Amino acid sequence: MNRERTVAAAKSTRNDVQGALELAVFAGGRVTRHPLPAEGRVSLGRSPENDVPIDDSSVSRRHAIIHLGPPIAIEDLGSANGTRLRRERSAGPTTKLLELQPEQGKTMELSVGDAVNLGSTLIVILPREGAASAAPGQGQGQPIVLDPVMERLYALAERVAGAPITVLLLGETGAGKEVLAEHIHRRSPRAQGPFVRLNCAALSETLLESELFGHERGAFTSAVQAKPGLLETAEKGTVLLDEVGELPPSIQVKLLRVLEERKVMRVGGLSPRPIDVRFLSATNRDLAAEVKRGAFREDLFFRLNGIALTIPPLRARIAEIAPLARAIADRTASAVGRPAPAFAPETLAALEAHRWPGNIRELRNVIERAVVLSGGDTLLPEHLLLDAAAALPPSETRPAAAPAETRPAAAPAEVALPAVALPTADVAGGLRSELDAIERRRIVDALEQCAGNQTQAAALLGMPRRTFVARLSAYGIPRPRKGKATR
Repeated sequence: MNRERTVAAAKSTRNDVQGALELAVFAGGRVTRHPLPAEGRVSLGRSPENDVPIDDSSVSRRHAIIHLGPPIAIEDLGSANGTRLRRERSAGPTTKLLELQPEQGKTMELSVGDAVNLGSTLIVILPREGAASAAPGQGQGQPIVLDPVMERLYALAERVAGAPITVLLLGETGAGKEVLAEHIHRRSPRAQGPFVRLNCAALSETLLESELFGHERGAFTSAVQAKPGLLETAEKGTVLLDEVGELPPSIQVKLLRVLEERKVMRVGGLSPRPIDVRFLSATNRDLAAEVKRGAFREDLFFRLNGIALTIPPLRARIAEIAPLARAIADRTASAVGRPAPAFAPETLAALEAHRWPGNIRELRNVIERAVVLSGGDTLLPEHLLLDAAAALPPSETRPAAAPAETRPAAAPAEVALPAVALPTADVAGGLRSELDAIERRRIVDALEQCAGNQTQAAALLGMPRRTFVARLSAYGIPRPRKGKATR
């Protein structure tokens, strides 16, 4: 009996660890993240029918399956371009890079942090952001706050946390709005209640309404049973409405009614249900400007804007870049079973000189990738694969701290990153040239799709327009006239 309890406890522990994993996919110049279940199978491939679709021509329609045992394993499904595991094995002072090519139907065991190539794309299993092992400032633990403006901002947040006032968090994508929201919740009288977050931009209008307000059985075809909405499940807790500026007009009306009456009406319901919830909302949009152009309701804006806290971008918080990078590197190295790497002085200089259009989210992606790519105990600049076009001009490398009230600039929803195939340091230069050629082709293709409209092409690539224009110059691509496509 004791042995059975021990085995059950061990299995439960493994499941808890695996349930806190996510799959990072480096494809098409971007990084996407997909939470992994504790057990079961996750299919990968180009077809949208897969659990994790990967839109890359080198990936087969049904390429591979990840088995989440334990142990974790990957199975190739007879793909055209193969599934390769690259795992570093230490042997004395040297590190050997092994490549395994499984036969169709065969599986190979994976560890957290292993890098796998599906065709020319790269996937890595990592601890999920927000799991207990997350780095400070990345979802759990005490945030890293060293910049004077951030210190004042968090001091104000501490005072706001104890009041029932609604809070609107403003700032660029990835600047740390969700971290600040969770900090406010933990410092509030509702800290023992649930903290529920919803990305308003990630769901269709129909699904968003059902997720927010819940539905009754038979409210629509797939509603086989009643389901409480997010607002009900957050009773006596806090709800974060992330990307609230993306709410469609019909949902804005219903949310305003909830804020005023503190009651929710389920889809298909007949009577409202009272709720006791505190609302926080976050956006990278200028909601006041959205109100002026009629895209966001003025009355809802005033309801959400009990107090607005604006988080400055990472490029204005130079003092926090190195501590954040070290914390992320330590966490990632621990996950892949390595000692925490050191940072060469020139690596830190490169990090601090980068513009960070994707802010902390981009920093996390860059450092996690660098730890995976590096073969030694020191992170060098070539491991970062940073784009020189995104470096700050000399006059901006030490910007003055922006006031907390500064309005945020719009930022892309995803961080553009090069697609990599796990190089070693001695081939980084050649890879950089290859990646530049790929990115140049993607920029030209985007301009063609958008009939030469640079703003639309930048949005299509998930790239700030300023960076897009800089890359046109860097790659020698003529800036097109309006309405003319570039070839």
